[in-house]
Amino acid sequence: MRRLFHRHRGPLTGLLFVLPAVAYMMALMTYPLLYNFSMSLRNLDVMTFKGDTSVFVGLENYRWLFADPVFVQALAQTFQFTIWCLVFQFSIGLLLAVFFNGQFRLAGPARGMIMVSWMVPMAVTGLIFQYLLLREGGAINALLAMLGVMSARDPIGWLIDGRYAMWGVIIANCWVGIPFNMLLLTTGISNIPQDIYESASIDGANIVQRFFRITLPMLRPAIMSVLMLGFIYTFKVFDLIFMMTKGGPLNYTEVLATYSYRASFVQYNFSRGAASAVVLFLCLMVVGVFYLRLIAKEEVM
Repeated sequence: MRRLFHRHRGPLTGLLFVLPAVAYMMALMTYPLLYNFSMSLRNLDVMTFKGDTSVFVGLENYRWLFADPVFVQALAQTFQFTIWCLVFQFSIGLLLAVFFNGQFRLAGPARGMIMVSWMVPMAVTGLIFQYLLLREGGAINALLAMLGVMSARDPIGWLIDGRYAMWGVIIANCWVGIPFNMLLLTTGISNIPQDIYESASIDGANIVQRFFRITLPMLRPAIMSVLMLGFIYTFKVFDLIFMMTKGGPLNYTEVLATYSYRASFVQYNFSRGAASAVVLFLCLMVVGVFYLRLIAKEEVM
């Protein structure tokens, strides 16, 4: 018996160390997800919430969601918002990472100043850009008029015009996301051995060739992580959009997170709010599984 205990002592010790994290995940993550899914299968609203008089309706809430044009619009705009944010955040973050990787005197302080925007809470960022993007007196419109991009007599209604509202929240989110991308990509670039660059220079490779033949291929794991994390953080953004536009004007900035909030806490239809949250979770889960498959392929190669 004692010999059997000693044989399994290592795995048992490891399980004991993992047990608190598993308990935490089950209590604070798994249970809420399962309860939310259970809510989405019932007709739980302000009338049936008290006394738990709701009944099981199956997929009726999901059928109602996909028949709602506002939900379909919110789903499409969530992907639109996420993709455009990733394009700008990643490309600008990569350029800044390459730039600040150079050994010049003010690289460290300048990089630190840029990181300040990432440390500001999202709600505060939303308030800041709400004033920066004002149609009358906003700093963004004043700058564009000064540069001659637009007429001062016909300023852009960033947050009140449906043609520009989504771009307004994209600009605000990129202001937060660019430093995050820059930080992770700078770390990845700094881990690339300098000997490889020196050997390439000796062989006659120029800056562009070194970037596309050395930097990008060796940054592949960091790039995958940045894009994955960026997609997750951006896809579920709620506070920034809610502070700036509350999903308006006329639902032009409505996304899944704000739609779920509105259905649950404005219309008090908790089941449909839970169903929209499940759709959001499933979208993120598909991306997560795709990322894990890519990681597995990288390890095999």
